[in-house]
Amino acid sequence: MRDFFTTTNDMKIAIIGTAWPYRGGIAAFNERLAKEFIAEGHQVDIITFTLQYPSFLFPGKTQYTDSPASQGLHIERLIHSMNPINWQRVGNILLKREYDLAVVAYWMPAMAPCLGTISRILKKKTRVVALMHNVMAHDTKKTVQQLTRYFVQSIDKAVVMVEAERHNLAYFRKDLPCVVSPHPIYDSYGELMTKAEAAAKLNLDPDYTYLLFFGLIRDYKGLDQLLQAYAKVRNPNVRLLIAGEYYSNQAMYENMIRDLRIEQSVICHTHYIPDEEVAAYFSIADLVVQPYKSATQSGITQIAYHFSKPMLVTRVGGLPEMVPDGKAGYVVEPSVAAIAMGLIDFCNNPDPTRFAAGIAEQKKKYAWSTMTRAILS
Repeated sequence: MRDFFTTTNDMKIAIIGTAWPYRGGIAAFNERLAKEFIAEGHQVDIITFTLQYPSFLFPGKTQYTDSPASQGLHIERLIHSMNPINWQRVGNILLKREYDLAVVAYWMPAMAPCLGTISRILKKKTRVVALMHNVMAHDTKKTVQQLTRYFVQSIDKAVVMVEAERHNLAYFRKDLPCVVSPHPIYDSYGELMTKAEAAAKLNLDPDYTYLLFFGLIRDYKGLDQLLQAYAKVRNPNVRLLIAGEYYSNQAMYENMIRDLRIEQSVICHTHYIPDEEVAAYFSIADLVVQPYKSATQSGITQIAYHFSKPMLVTRVGGLPEMVPDGKAGYVVEPSVAAIAMGLIDFCNNPDPTRFAAGIAEQKKKYAWSTMTRAILS
């Protein structure tokens, strides 16, 4: 095992977790991280799944992306998430390769058995660092926590992305070395368009102010609170744009839109948004709204930073760390009244330069090289 403090490049690294042909923010994160390591002179393999979720457990329409694979990455599909025999076999295959470092992306307890078993085998020759996207699951049942504990016991060190997660990790293992490094900016979704260009691509009117709710629609993300808050805005020049696939009760949200009588001003693009369309949604947005009821950190925040968009986030998890109140946007309590007050303030004062300096300052903190240094440290 190499000494990380004297080795600066030409390391052999495995990133273990979801990646192409699977879709989603964690897959995008792993691929962008691999590109950064490669740019720094390391050899990188991404080890992903032959089966990630059984189809009957997957809440969306498909797990797979229609986008082509990223150029310059070596991605192997080896892991069957439901087959313990496979976990042993994959662990032994990777062990024989004698990687200097394995970076294991952990994001949900269902993956703890397979990732934890592979990590235990790899530890015999390879330093294993977990990149913890979510330490505490939104489901806090004891059986779920035991799965997380199994994984945490299998690793050498960990990287978390907000300070609150360091404390959550200590709940499972107090002796585990852990560093905090903020979620880097997602800079792989293209460049900012003019509002007119984005509106043309999305077939929308560029003359409105757009509040954007972006990403998979799950109950903990608080879309219900946002709909109720938006109904209080009562500004005919403002539209709420919902962009993302339903992973929870679609009928409930559709009924709420109707009952609140906001059908004419809520625009629902409720399908999975492919990577090549992301730039248009963030380019047309005047404010990105994350009305979450619970959270760790959010990749949506880092897409918003890439496109230099102000945000309204709720005071949960690490979101206040990522979006300083009054500088990069608004931090409000996770309540309908507080969200509504923030929206009304913004819509009454929609100055595009209001948060520009604060956003530019924040963006400096979120380089991918900061994340690779944290992992290698």
